[in-house]
Amino acid sequence: MNAPTEEQASGLPLTLRIVQIVCFTFLAYLVIGMQLAVLPPFVHNELGFGAVLAGLVISTQYVATLLSRGFAGRTSDTAGPKRAALIGMVACGGSGLLMIVAALLREWPAVSLGVMLLARLALGMGESCVATGCIMWGIGRVGAEHTAKVISWNGIATYGALAVGAPLGVLLAAAGGFVTIGIAGSALMVVAWLLAWRRPAVRVEAGERLPMHHVFGRVAPYGMGLALGSVGFGVIATFITLYYASRGWSAAALTLSVFGVCFVGIRLLLGWTIAYFGGYRVALVSLLVECVGLAVLATAGQVGVAMLGAALSGIGFSLIFPALGVEAVQRVSSSNRGAALAAYSVFIDVALGITGPLGGWIAAGGNYAPMFVVAALMSLASALLTGGLYLVYGNTMRG
Repeated sequence: MNAPTEEQASGLPLTLRIVQIVCFTFLAYLVIGMQLAVLPPFVHNELGFGAVLAGLVISTQYVATLLSRGFAGRTSDTAGPKRAALIGMVACGGSGLLMIVAALLREWPAVSLGVMLLARLALGMGESCVATGCIMWGIGRVGAEHTAKVISWNGIATYGALAVGAPLGVLLAAAGGFVTIGIAGSALMVVAWLLAWRRPAVRVEAGERLPMHHVFGRVAPYGMGLALGSVGFGVIATFITLYYASRGWSAAALTLSVFGVCFVGIRLLLGWTIAYFGGYRVALVSLLVECVGLAVLATAGQVGVAMLGAALSGIGFSLIFPALGVEAVQRVSSSNRGAALAAYSVFIDVALGITGPLGGWIAAGGNYAPMFVVAALMSLASALLTGGLYLVYGNTMRG
């Protein structure tokens, strides 16, 4: 066993040591949330472009995140996770500066749009570096045995920041115009970078660096489980409003809030179960709960039942990423775990990216219930895959 680091021996509570790092994830995703809320109307209403280009501006970030996952993971392994996180903060801050330029160039819509696409590419790269870097930095501070807790708290920071960032972005844009989004984002990242620079780095693990495609192959089964289990979240986030409208129901926004509260609540209350029972078991139970929730949503005859389905879906989805992620990173040595985490995260990027077109195709006739049935079946398939992985690897030595 490795000797405790200075951070581990500092006497600070475990959760506080984790929060001191994942707070940088919160600040980065606050920037993402602020942009997400105001970009489509700016592109559509002020620049005069259609819905397709407005959607392209949003999705550009996700493409950049996907393509930069490998860089983020390998940088964490070779230069240290603090370095990866700092690079990500610079990229997110650069995105804010480019947003200022785009706002100032609104009289030339095509040029403004081009600058905005660059800003979104920078933000996507920043997202992957901050997310991967902060998770690995947190693990380095508290020890690999607390991997699940670090991932869980990082997720809380992510979704909490998006929830806060969206309304904050609307308020800022209403008060000072679109340019304030860029100013606020750049200022937040300057503060984050200065605070992060003062935090001690953690040791870079020595050892063989596996080629990325080897790492990817080792985590792919877990990533497939994650992807299948994430479709339900993607369908709810994308189509719940249209689903409610097709049924003549209101309160779609409240249903999303119920989902989010259950998601965060379970991570806070039951995140410890991953270390106690193991990732496979927690993932298996979570996927089955999510499957039931999606089935309830698909067959709901009234809004109260649909909310119950959303609540069960949020409860089920909450621990899937950290539970399977713990097992995924155990499949490689400690010197390759940043790359493993990055490769694993690619699968949720892809899953959420294809959910929109897939769901739209399934619901082309205006009937949205079959989407939730398909998502439930995918959760069930993920549970079967997870059970198989547990039988093969659950009792074997890892790494």
